[in-house]
Amino acid sequence: MNTNTVEFDTLITGATVVDGSGAKRSKADVGIKRDRIAAIGDLCETKAASRIDASGRIVAPGFIDAHTHDDRAVLSTPQMAAKVSQGVTTVVTGNCGVSLAPLVDCDPPPPLNLLGGRTWFRFSSMGEYVDEVRNNPPALNMAMLCGHSTLRAGVMDRLDRPASAKEIGLMTQRLEEALESGCIGMSTGLAYPPAFNAPTDEVVELAACVARHGGIYTTHMRNEREGVVDSVRETLEIGERANVPVVISHHKCCGKENFGLTKKTLPLIAEARKRQQVNLDVYPYTASSTVLLADWVGGAEKVLVTWSEPHPECAGRLFEEIRGEWGASVESAAERLQPAGAIYYQMDEADLRRVLAFEDAMIGSDGLPHDAHPHPRLWGTFPRVLGHYAREQKLFPLEQAVRRMTSVPASVFGLKDRGTLREGAYADLVVFDPDAIIDAATFESPTVTSPGIEMVIVNGRPVWQHGDGTDARPGRVLSRAA
Repeated sequence: MNTNTVEFDTLITGATVVDGSGAKRSKADVGIKRDRIAAIGDLCETKAASRIDASGRIVAPGFIDAHTHDDRAVLSTPQMAAKVSQGVTTVVTGNCGVSLAPLVDCDPPPPLNLLGGRTWFRFSSMGEYVDEVRNNPPALNMAMLCGHSTLRAGVMDRLDRPASAKEIGLMTQRLEEALESGCIGMSTGLAYPPAFNAPTDEVVELAACVARHGGIYTTHMRNEREGVVDSVRETLEIGERANVPVVISHHKCCGKENFGLTKKTLPLIAEARKRQQVNLDVYPYTASSTVLLADWVGGAEKVLVTWSEPHPECAGRLFEEIRGEWGASVESAAERLQPAGAIYYQMDEADLRRVLAFEDAMIGSDGLPHDAHPHPRLWGTFPRVLGHYAREQKLFPLEQAVRRMTSVPASVFGLKDRGTLREGAYADLVVFDPDAIIDAATFESPTVTSPGIEMVIVNGRPVWQHGDGTDARPGRVLSRAA
């Protein structure tokens, strides 16, 4: 192209481009016009309204957080500092069977209450929720999943049983509305009480509806402990029977007695990938975080309380210390703290590394933005992968790390023109220092921003620069490409 006649809105000069494909880095300038990448190459002589010197820095596609619980956060904290400060430009919401819509007039049962109380569950349809997001856009893009547990809570009088044919019909109607309103698929949280009694056939019937709409099925599997291998088999069966692409959420093996089971699960998944669409996501920590469940306490080395509605003073304290002070059993202490959340220290580093290194494993923070004392993954996931696992541990090259955060999830979730740095793609970009980027959030101080992220651009507009967010809120609701 004749760059002498082009004027860019923003021109990034002197950058080292990592384009998201996994290809080796290269030197180039990047020109942005409106919301798209207009040119890549030697553009230093071209006119631009704004110029950014990225010498010695990486410019890459904005990161796609493959697994979030940001359904409410995009409305309550639209600047989304926890994510844009990491270079994230798109979040996939509605995971683990939990979405903010469609559900009204309900005291949300755990884990739905991770998104908030009754007043937040006020959208009778996904369309209503989408309208509110579009009328009050966040700083970043979002792609939505419809939660199976949310559907169940909206049509069933009791959740401790399979759904009837009539109830499945009602859920299917609501799911179809959600898919027609822009949802990219459905998620399940089969390990949790609201869905634990949902049989495989119930899930298959709903997943088949997703398949008819060209969507995707993601799952927090039924068991991530001693039954993890059987749970992988169930997940693959659902995908095959419903003819729907599958994503296994935050793949892990919990409990010391189950360490090493990834040596069985990952080959099973790899073999299945030869005949069906299967992917997984993973967060780079050996501690998990969700609601506080007494049955899960015993399998963890230690448990940190992240929030408690009746005892907010307990946030950030070890469960065992609280229980000791109260002279209470595990069950009674957990009941006294309810509703509450917790961090469970229960995974093995070797398992984590195997999952991170698995072919096409995507990165998902699984952060819980409304916890009083959140898991550090909410603020640190992406810099931790780039700084700790890629640069320091050399688990994979930086180019491969970026690929897992960009083009892979864009392809898996069907996000057209996202996840790659090329001419014509949307201008979702991150500029970072490859030598400085690292996670700073810790379990003790979990909301610290990470060094090394210098600029984040969403749809052509800066949303993070000079270590702080801007007032721009150019985020969009993204649908799955046909």
